[in-house]
Amino acid sequence: MTGSDLGSAIPSVEEILEVLFFATDEPISLRQVMELLQALDTNERPRRVSEEILLQTIQGLNDQYEKDGRAFRIVKVAGGYQFATTPRFAVLLGKMVKERARRKLSQAALESLAVIAYKQPVTKPEIESIRGVNADYVVRSLLERDLITIVGRSATPGRPLLYGTTKHFLKHFGLNDLSELPKPREIDELLADEGFEAERRMLEELEAGSPPGEQDEEGKPRIVVSEEGKLTELADGRGRGEQGPPEERPDESTDPS
Repeated sequence: MTGSDLGSAIPSVEEILEVLFFATDEPISLRQVMELLQALDTNERPRRVSEEILLQTIQGLNDQYEKDGRAFRIVKVAGGYQFATTPRFAVLLGKMVKERARRKLSQAALESLAVIAYKQPVTKPEIESIRGVNADYVVRSLLERDLITIVGRSATPGRPLLYGTTKHFLKHFGLNDLSELPKPREIDELLADEGFEAERRMLEELEAGSPPGEQDEEGKPRIVVSEEGKLTELADGRGRGEQGPPEERPDESTDPS
């Protein structure tokens, strides 16, 4: 960083503190502020700065915020300082956080949504075949969130419903169109990490043309998605026939497909 990066004038202590507290996600201590200032050239920082001056400046800024009726202050948290809203907005922000939590997608929902996004139009039985668990609850949840929609019926026996993504799906993930989804090569690079061994094995089986997941002697998948949304390999005699939590297996008469 040079003097030209900071502008023609040396920034004030007030400006420096506001910039740092605005940009950080974690509380920043006065010592850290001093270390950052010392890293600048002498012609790029205020000449006389100490922790005492920083404390006085913080108090002055808070006084000005209160005078101006601003909704935030600089507060001391965990040995450092950061911006925080005033207590009178706690109810409003609590509602916002609760709404975000409500809209958060589970791991199982994300995996099913990924299947639909990449293989659409796709039927619910195809989703279940790939994930290894019942998809009734997840599909219904994604429909309610307007992330997927019914786009038609398959020509296969029983004519199951076909699902595809919506415009809201694109908006939710910040995509302009489906062409912006990660490419297979990018996914391969991600799965190259040792932590994705199970996922890599499943992809290799799919590319080889075998049914999703290694099959046991009863024809059931040995690699399945657990109730926690993780790919796991079933041990002999354990987990056979599990299809996810009870709420994901409604009466077949309510099956959307």
